[in-house]
Amino acid sequence: MTASADGLALATRDVRKSYGSRVALNGLNLSVPAGVVYGFLGPNGAGKTTTMRLLTGLLHPDGGSIEVLGRPFGRRDRKRLFEVGALIESPSFYPFLNARENLRAMGATGARTTTARIEELLDLVGLQERATDKVGGYSLGMKQRLGIASALLSDPKLLLLDEPANGLDPAGIVAMRETLQHLASTGKTVFVSSHLLAEVQQMADVIGIIAAGKLVKEGSMEALLQGEDAIKVRVAADQVATARELLGRLPNPGAVEVSDEIPGWLTVRIGAERAGEINQVLAEGGIYASRLEAGSQLEELFLSLTADESASHEGTFQGIR
Repeated sequence: MTASADGLALATRDVRKSYGSRVALNGLNLSVPAGVVYGFLGPNGAGKTTTMRLLTGLLHPDGGSIEVLGRPFGRRDRKRLFEVGALIESPSFYPFLNARENLRAMGATGARTTTARIEELLDLVGLQERATDKVGGYSLGMKQRLGIASALLSDPKLLLLDEPANGLDPAGIVAMRETLQHLASTGKTVFVSSHLLAEVQQMADVIGIIAAGKLVKEGSMEALLQGEDAIKVRVAADQVATARELLGRLPNPGAVEVSDEIPGWLTVRIGAERAGEINQVLAEGGIYASRLEAGSQLEELFLSLTADESASHEGTFQGIR
C-alpha cells in the first residue's frame, strides 16, 4: 500500500511535541497526497525540522498520530522506513571512502541494494565522474547530491528531504528540481522542507505552511496563489504619494501598498503581465520608475501568514532561512 483510502501518502493528526517548556509542535495536521511534490515551509523555529524527525522515527510525538504510506506509524514500525528515503539536515558520510563505497556501505544497512542501482543513482545526481574521489574532498553541494542519492537507495515510495538545495549552484538546483518532479511523475511522493520560496513555487504541486508549530495554510499551489500576483515599483522617495495616486487610476487596479521599510518602493497587486501599464501611467504623470520587479507570489503569501513569527526571529529575512 502506498497511500491511505483518501489518497494520502503522509498524514499527521493533532501531533504535539515539546522540549521541556518549549512547544515545538502544537497540534500539527498535514495531509500529503500521493504522487506529488509537497513543499513544507515555515520560519526558523516553526517546527519544520522537528516534524521531519518525527516522520522518520528519530523523535516520538508527545501526542497525536502519524500515518505513513497508508498505515499508522509508531515506535515499532522501523521496517516501514525501508519504503521511505530521507535526507534530514546535513548528510554524513565516511570521508575516507569514495562516493561509490559510501553508497555501498549505506546500502548494506537496509534493504538489499544492487551495484546497478548505485551506478544509476550516481548518474542521476551527476557524480559518476567523481565517484572514485574520496568524499572528504567533496564540496557542500557534492555532498548534498550524494545525500539525495543515498535517500533514493531503496527506491522509496516516499522521499523526505530537508533543504535539499543546500550548497547547490544554480545549475544543480535546476537539475534537482527536475529530478524531484520526475520522481513525483512516476508515482513517488516527495516531501520537501525548504526556505527557497521561489524554487518551491516552481517545483511543488502542493504546499503546507507552518507557523508556531501549527499548520496555517495547505493546498495546491495553483489554488493558494490565486489573487497573490504583485508587481513592485521603485520611484524617487518624494514621488511616492503621486505615484500611488497614479497607480490607483489603472483599469481594474489591485491594492497599492507603500513600503514602510525601504523608501520609494510600492507594491501593486496585479499580474506581472501588466507591468507595461504601470510604466505607461507613471510616465504620463511625469514619473519614471527606476525599477520594476514581479514579486514572488509565494513569498507574499508566506510573509502574510508568518509575519508575527518571522519578526520574533530577529527580523523577517532572518526568520525565513
